Amino acid sequence: MEIPYQRLDPEILRAVIVEFVTREGTDYGERVYSLDEKVAAVQDQLVSGSARIEFDTESETCNVVVVR
Repeated sequence: MEIPYQRLDPEILRAVIVEFVTREGTDYGERVYSLDEKVAAVQDQLVSGSARIEFDTESETCNVVVVR
């Protein structure tokens, strides 16, 4: 189920994004990015529509996914 990012409280939205960008195995290439840079990049993708937040009712977890 898609969760519109605009409907989330800003603190909750940041927490969802932080959890996403700090997962094990997340690779951003050779450059090291700060947490704030990673969060800003994901937020930009949500605003542009190139990513969205999905909630899995079975596992009761959120994920940020790329929109194709």
